[in-house]
Amino acid sequence: MSRVQSSTPKQRIAAECARHGPGPLTAGCVALLECRPREVSDNLIVVLGGEHGRNVLDGADGGKAGYWPRVWAARALLHQWDPVATAAITDATHYEAWRVREMAAKVIAAHRVGDALDAVAALRTDPVERVRAAASRAVTLLTAAGA
Repeated sequence: MSRVQSSTPKQRIAAECARHGPGPLTAGCVALLECRPREVSDNLIVVLGGEHGRNVLDGADGGKAGYWPRVWAARALLHQWDPVATAAITDATHYEAWRVREMAAKVIAAHRVGDALDAVAALRTDPVERVRAAASRAVTLLTAAGA
């Protein structure tokens, strides 16, 4: 089993940050969330997506421009948050793919991103139940934190 297959997303993110620092990881995640996949290295796609990242690089599921890399980018920010990503994670609440919206709400909740309160509050009426649930949790946590 390869290192990618045997590691969790959290472990891959930690290892990448240990190798290169958190700055490049954050910049790559922001680029993906802002629909600029050409600025992101193939290596980072594999770090973010694991074995499925390799499939995406081969063109599966829309390739680097598809929604999975955006889901993974948001998930990486769940594990390695940097406030520089606030605008990108807030804007991700409007993305067409529900998995991106759901993960954005989870990141906003986990890191109490107060600037995203209005955006995540709007997701409480999302057509997808999982997005609504994540948004409700985020609003509850943000309001409890005084955001």
